[in-house]
Amino acid sequence: MRAILVDDETANLENLKILLAKHCPNIKVVAIASTIDDAFSEVNLHHPDLLFLDIQMGKTTGFDLLNRLTAKTFEVVFVTAYDNYGIQAVKFAALDYLLKPVDPDELKAAVEKAEIRTKSKIHSEQLNFLLSQIKKKEPGVPKIALPQQHEIRYVSVDDIVRCVADNTYTFFFLANGDRILISKPLKEYSDLLKPHGFVRAHQSHLVNPRFVKSWLKEDGGTLLMDSGDKIPVSKPNREMVKEMLGK
Repeated sequence: MRAILVDDETANLENLKILLAKHCPNIKVVAIASTIDDAFSEVNLHHPDLLFLDIQMGKTTGFDLLNRLTAKTFEVVFVTAYDNYGIQAVKFAALDYLLKPVDPDELKAAVEKAEIRTKSKIHSEQLNFLLSQIKKKEPGVPKIALPQQHEIRYVSVDDIVRCVADNTYTFFFLANGDRILISKPLKEYSDLLKPHGFVRAHQSHLVNPRFVKSWLKEDGGTLLMDSGDKIPVSKPNREMVKEMLGK
């Protein structure tokens, strides 16, 4: 895969270039850029397969570059030193990112996933979804991208009833009755959805309180959902769950 590296700090560019040469020999770095203008020119010149893109670049961002590019025929792995709003938006779009300093194992995993995604035509759709979320002036209720094998479902957070762990997979149960299986562990979605009021009732269950009908005392604590489903509450989480539900 042919790659372009974009970062406003030369040391970061050189470090990433060295890591790629050492751990990802299948990646050929065809250009590096330290400004959005330079990156725009290099992308249009080389038409890369993969873009490693810093999010915060002085007064500009990597999102500014993506907005300027009309054809997004490449994969993107975001690289940043900050777990900020930009990264939250990247997570909701189900896109890949690396935190600085870049870990070699995480870099290899990101490259492997990018190679797999090149066979899919949905990545550009995810990028456009990300940019639409970034442009919103009022945060409001976010949508989350749920990628499946042949399509991506974009679901409002308010329409998620609960999430259930199934080994390294996660089942999403939606308000319309749909059930979606995603190939990511529950922890990733727990960290993402907790700020939006979701409660980790159990190691295997993440619940949207909007759909909790009542608290049952059976089995030491159980949540009765509007759907009639019963969700166990683990002992370590019992008091926290009751407090969050106002019980």
